[in-house]
Amino acid sequence: MTVHYITYPTKMPTPDNKGYALAIGFFDGLHKGHQQLINQAVASAHQKGIRSAVMTFDPHPSIVLGGKKEEIFYITPLKQKLELLQAHGVDDVFVVRFTSDFARLSPETFIEQFILGLHVRHVIAGFDFSFGSFGKGNMELMQSYASPQLTVTTVPKFVLDDEKVSSTRIRTELKNGNMQQVCALLGRPFQLDGVVVHGDKRGRTIQFPTANVEPDEGQFIPANGVYAVRMKVQDQWFDGVCNVGFKPTVQSEKKLSIEVHLIEFDRDIYGEQVRIHWYQPIRKEQKFPSLDALKLQISLDKQQAIALLTSQHLHT
Repeated sequence: MTVHYITYPTKMPTPDNKGYALAIGFFDGLHKGHQQLINQAVASAHQKGIRSAVMTFDPHPSIVLGGKKEEIFYITPLKQKLELLQAHGVDDVFVVRFTSDFARLSPETFIEQFILGLHVRHVIAGFDFSFGSFGKGNMELMQSYASPQLTVTTVPKFVLDDEKVSSTRIRTELKNGNMQQVCALLGRPFQLDGVVVHGDKRGRTIQFPTANVEPDEGQFIPANGVYAVRMKVQDQWFDGVCNVGFKPTVQSEKKLSIEVHLIEFDRDIYGEQVRIHWYQPIRKEQKFPSLDALKLQISLDKQQAIALLTSQHLHT
């Protein structure tokens, strides 16, 4: 897969003469609705003998447009998004830098330079995709440019349990810790990448050593609580129990931590880049009257995680 980084107007790629079947959107989460578009682009490219492509944007448009005051956290940061697109068999990805200059483009100029100018032969987007200055461009306008050289497909909303599958819906489920529902919407487990850093090592004193994971910048962190997870360390997957929260039983400072106790694992992994897959919640975070009570609860959490993950293995 070839990744093209575009900064308008100074850095535009030289398009492939074959042309592209292009799925276009921000695609945070690359959820089941997004996957419809990606799969259509790949299938169309094979059918037409051209290259399959995806156009996405970085950073999130709201950072530039100023519509949101809070910091943006991504369900799938760009690195993860590119990995997933490669797994879907996409030939090319155009990562457009979302800048003030780009945001000011008229919808017509966007089509002329980023669709026709890139030799796109088939463009695929969701029914609610908008583009150009103030989001005035829509798929009806895109359709007006259709010709024998350019076909346009507008994909209707993808519904699960009578509700549209969307990044907003997934964020809500993550905030509530509903990881089974998140898995259903994404079509895979939620994923978080990070580095193992030194913690207070208190877990070792109660026979449950944990890996303290510092998440990569900009990632969405699920609700506080205890979860059944798997963690990838040095290209191997291990079952585990993850606690997200402030460890109220053992510490008073207010720094959020992500700690994973890996089952049947005993080695130092400080500095390792790891990946966590989240499967099911076990319980909410709570304060215990003593370390012994905490130790007993962690033992119960571990047994529940083993049971949950064993049943998960049977279905994967």
